[in-house]
Amino acid sequence: MNSNCETRFSRVEAIKRFAQRRKGRVSYDRVRVFLTSKVHYKVQDGCMPELPEVQTVVDSLNKLKLKGRRVVNARVYWPKTINGISPATFIKKISGRSIREISRRGKYIVIALTRDLTLLIHLRMTGRLNWAAADSRRNPHEHVILIFGSKMALRFQDTRKFGRFYLTMDPQEILGKLGPEPLSDRFTLARFHAMLQSRKRLIKPLLLDQGFIAGLGNIYVDEALWKAGIHPLRVSSSLSKKEAAALHHAIPLVLKKGLANLGTTLGSGAGNFYSVAGRRGRNADELLVFRRTGEGCVNCRTPIQRIVVGQRSTHICPRCQKN
Repeated sequence: MNSNCETRFSRVEAIKRFAQRRKGRVSYDRVRVFLTSKVHYKVQDGCMPELPEVQTVVDSLNKLKLKGRRVVNARVYWPKTINGISPATFIKKISGRSIREISRRGKYIVIALTRDLTLLIHLRMTGRLNWAAADSRRNPHEHVILIFGSKMALRFQDTRKFGRFYLTMDPQEILGKLGPEPLSDRFTLARFHAMLQSRKRLIKPLLLDQGFIAGLGNIYVDEALWKAGIHPLRVSSSLSKKEAAALHHAIPLVLKKGLANLGTTLGSGAGNFYSVAGRRGRNADELLVFRRTGEGCVNCRTPIQRIVVGQRSTHICPRCQKN
């Protein structure tokens, strides 16, 4: 299933929905307007958590002081959440181990356990972690529950069931495939420019490739490309060093703003991003181009356009980001 932020409709379904709203016959042009308007976004507001959202979850977990706490038992209600092993094996392996450290790599939550075991959690589209009493009533969308000796539990809720748990002795088998962290000191301009020059791909799909740079997704790529004045259909190797520098500056800038705002929550449904404490991210109000279709660009007042790049909904200012 496509993991794009907006649910995709067939043209027939789109026409039906639009006609129901307008109570009359509609032309193709009006349907096209519907498909690129904010009305379309209301169908499913959430997006896959990206670096700021995952880091916010990690920070929330660390505030709970879970380091040293022991997992005494686990429950699995949706077997597919556990990657590669059976629920019984997962429960047997994780029970009795204590948490040594909780960190992030790309979009993965990395929980280092005693005796050289690591739990990797990927939230995917709608995954979230809740901290509650072990004997509290189970939410029907909670698919994995880790029970601690304190009679508290870390409960994984996932409306769309795309999230995954990876229990491994060698986390680098998965994490080693990821690109550099865009907020690390190793993500230098020289390295970034060389990476761009070595590939001939459209810049937006390249930035979304987790093997190229870890942690970026649709929201922050749109924001960074707009900030840098680069059209998402540009070929990566065509970017000058000046353009690469602008993008290299923009990427950490938009990520740090997302972090400061505790992530981006779009809409109010159960599948949207919330921290472990159940708090909404505040960054949606400060997005300058993502899902601002039809609004005036804050730089030049040209209406923001929505296009599709690499099957992803993409938002640009056609004046500030010339192709």
